[in-house]
Amino acid sequence: MEIKINSLDNIKEAAKEFVANMGNSKVFAFYGKMGAGKTTFIKAVCEELGVDDVITSPTFAIVNEYETGDGQSIFHFDFYRIKKLEEVYDMGYEEYFYGGSLCFIEWPELIEGLLPDDSKKVTIEEQPDGSRVVCF
Repeated sequence: MEIKINSLDNIKEAAKEFVANMGNSKVFAFYGKMGAGKTTFIKAVCEELGVDDVITSPTFAIVNEYETGDGQSIFHFDFYRIKKLEEVYDMGYEEYFYGGSLCFIEWPELIEGLLPDDSKKVTIEEQPDGSRVVCF
C-alpha cells in the first residue's frame, strides 16, 4: 500500500489511512533517510490512535512509551544511536516486540535480526517536490 503526504497539512489524513490499514500487525519498522519524516509520521499515527502525551523522538532514551485514550501502550523506538546489539538485549527488547503492544521502530536497519518475523516494513521517502510517500 502507498500513501502520499503532500505536505504537513494532510499528514492527519495520511495517518488515518495508515491506521485503517494496519491490520493485526503490532511491530512496524520505519525505514527512511535522516529527515524523511519518520518521527513526524509516527507522531501523527500516535495522535490518530488517541495518544495525548507529548510525542518526541526517543533518540537518547531509545524508547518512549505513550498511552492511548483507552489505556493501551504504544512503544516508540529510535535505534539510531545503538552501537552494539548487546544494548538492545540489555533493554529487554523481547518484552516490547513480543508483548502484544504496538511498537513503532525508527532505524530498524541496526537491529533487523531481532525483529519479529511478522513485523511490517514501512518506508518513507522524500520526493523531489518535497512530498513524502509512505509504503507498507
